[in-house]
Amino acid sequence: MTSRVLAVARETVIAYLFGAGNDMDAYNVAFRVPNLLRDLFAEGAISAAFVPTFTRCLSRRGKDAAWRLGNLVINTLAAVTLACVIAGWFLAPELARWFAPEYALVPGKLELTTLLTRIMLPFITMIALGVVMMGMLNALGRFFIPALSPAMFNIATLISVFTLVPLMPRLGWPRIAGIAIGTVLGGAGQILLQWPVLRREGWRYAAVFDGRDEGLREVMRLMGPGTIGLAAVQVNVFVNTVLATSQGTGAVSWLNYAFRLMYLPIGLFGVSVGTAALPDIARHAAASDLPAMRRTVSDALRLMLMLNVPATVGLIVLARPIVALLLERGNFGAGDTAATAAALVCYAPGLLGYAVVKIASPTFYALRDSRTPVMVSALSVGVNVALNLALVRVAGFRGLALGTAVAAIVNGALLLWLLRGRIGGLDGRRNARALVFVTIASVLMGAAAWGAEYALEIALPGHGTLVRAVRVFTSIAVALGVLVAVARVLHIEEFREALARAASRLGMS
Repeated sequence: MTSRVLAVARETVIAYLFGAGNDMDAYNVAFRVPNLLRDLFAEGAISAAFVPTFTRCLSRRGKDAAWRLGNLVINTLAAVTLACVIAGWFLAPELARWFAPEYALVPGKLELTTLLTRIMLPFITMIALGVVMMGMLNALGRFFIPALSPAMFNIATLISVFTLVPLMPRLGWPRIAGIAIGTVLGGAGQILLQWPVLRREGWRYAAVFDGRDEGLREVMRLMGPGTIGLAAVQVNVFVNTVLATSQGTGAVSWLNYAFRLMYLPIGLFGVSVGTAALPDIARHAAASDLPAMRRTVSDALRLMLMLNVPATVGLIVLARPIVALLLERGNFGAGDTAATAAALVCYAPGLLGYAVVKIASPTFYALRDSRTPVMVSALSVGVNVALNLALVRVAGFRGLALGTAVAAIVNGALLLWLLRGRIGGLDGRRNARALVFVTIASVLMGAAAWGAEYALEIALPGHGTLVRAVRVFTSIAVALGVLVAVARVLHIEEFREALARAASRLGMS
């Protein structure tokens, strides 16, 4: 939660300084390559390949063997990603021209994109190392520090806003370069935060290389297809970025701001649930205990539904007031708010699909089945590209967001259907009942949120931050009250359990 809230704060500050203009467009395109690889490593390759392998090594051969495997993976990834960074530095002009050919029509925009790409490329190596540490800690049952480590990226960016951005013109660089440098420093911060915790667990870094090690070879075998299998969301967003460059100044930034806001509930209620469930799923898979795995996956899916269905409805109903509260100030105007909110409404239906993938896809890799999620992911990317090429002509950048949402739903639904056959069922009747009931509760919640916001706009007119905050948070409070009341009337047991877990984690019970 800390990491995601800081991410919103980061977007708020950047929007104030740079709005949705040429500088921000150039930054978003330049960051798309390292950010794509970050997402694939952090929520793809590590989850799919390293955590199950490390967990099996830990349970069967002990900590010393597991630490050695961790060091082998760290060193191998460092060598591979450094080679990518060096190659990317030389190919940066071609990459920028390939991703954003329309930027050549705006004087200096393509050159700025190239500069920012070169600055941020080292972020790839830092994140690769950081997420191996995250995987080791998760396998050991340590979740807080790894979950907090991405916050270092946001903290470093926020610090750079007040220190590096004002300094850049004195060095003859554009101000947005300060944000790019802060991005790299944030990658280093993720390593520095986790290193001491791992040392306390007994890990020591060692410069070991052994290409014949069976554990390393298994990780590498799974990492390629594992990355592809979990890549659909990131690849689809990447496709959006490329297509959005033809939609004029601001389109890339509007989509990026909207996706970041939509990713807040994914991070809180999708990635978190999947990350917490994966070590248990991997242990059950290692023991060939399909009934226990089935229970764990089914419980995780229901918990995800209880949290993400209301979040989806809330984002759709309150998109515009939320965007206005968080972003509309400084260089981010009312027109930017309207465009970003429209993109957020179109992205939001895909939230359930995104969250399901975080649970279902790693489960296949825990079962050592890399083929299924790879095929489903490839199909999802194909659906996304086809939809976006069609919808961008009809609805512009909004069509890109909607196409990505539909592709995410297709991805998640297919994975669940195939997983059901793979592990002998998913408690379908109970899950379907939970989905129907929570959807009813969420629709009533959405109606309450819309009514409260409408009434408050009349009672409390104005565009100040305080007035907007009162309207938004009051509407959310009313909506949550209705959601809880309806859930109790409908006797949604899973919702009560979700609230109890959240209250317990927050020290309220």
